[in-house]
Amino acid sequence: MHTIDLHVHSNFSDGTCSPENLIELAYKKNLSAFALTDHDCVEGLEPAFAYLKKKGYPLELIPGTELSVDYNHHEIHLVGLFIDIHNQKLIKQTTDFVNKRKQRNLDMIKNFQKAGIPMTAEELSGGNPNAVITRAHFARYLIEHGVAKDSKEAFSKYLGEDSPFYVKRTRTAAIDGIHLICEAGGVPILAHPLHYKLPEPTLRAMIQEFKEHGLRGIEVMYSNHFAADEVFVKRLAKEYDLLPSGGSDFHGKNKPSIDLGSGRGNLTIPYQYLVDLAACVDYPLHQKAD
Repeated sequence: MHTIDLHVHSNFSDGTCSPENLIELAYKKNLSAFALTDHDCVEGLEPAFAYLKKKGYPLELIPGTELSVDYNHHEIHLVGLFIDIHNQKLIKQTTDFVNKRKQRNLDMIKNFQKAGIPMTAEELSGGNPNAVITRAHFARYLIEHGVAKDSKEAFSKYLGEDSPFYVKRTRTAAIDGIHLICEAGGVPILAHPLHYKLPEPTLRAMIQEFKEHGLRGIEVMYSNHFAADEVFVKRLAKEYDLLPSGGSDFHGKNKPSIDLGSGRGNLTIPYQYLVDLAACVDYPLHQKAD
């Protein structure tokens, strides 16, 4: 059986593996395909495609991204698959997203420095100038420097919205994010729908609105899903005529309990998911489903 992973991050956003490392790891794990879906950027895809071509592995690399958008003051994530990574509007918008994120990070760093915690942007990025710094980077710094004992404390005490160090992030509207993915030739997918902890009526209203504006898929299989969660999201997919997707949300060492392709060990995402999603935009795949 072909297995895949349609939600993966590199060190071009908040993962710790380079695009080349991901290619090697996916090949080692015998994946048939994976999607590189870095946060609000596509820059990691060209080196990934170049490396895959050089190695000649029988592996399908799907161009993607994960946009952080706003829905009624909730941060929602949209995975876009099969995107044209040279689409000028996509590049312009994602560059703007990243620049706003960078300024927000600098403002948060200043807040920590004022409190006597001498962090710098260079330390947070691990020396990678291309890295898109997220709160996961802040959490790692706080843990490594003994400020917080674990990720839970880092987020609850230092990185949560009620913390004096937190700076609110400006996000684009969710509908605009869906349109941006569509205009770049991609398939918009609602990522980890239960992650937001929305009341069911609110979740359903959001899905219905997103569907009306071009949403095509929903992550049914995800690392944090229990069996009952998967059953529930499958039912939502069927009710709203959305295609199922699935991914580990692999981040390397930033999420050490989650592995590429298998999540926490219980993911086996079928290749048919990829086939059905690719058919939405006539994206050519190299393999056929079993």
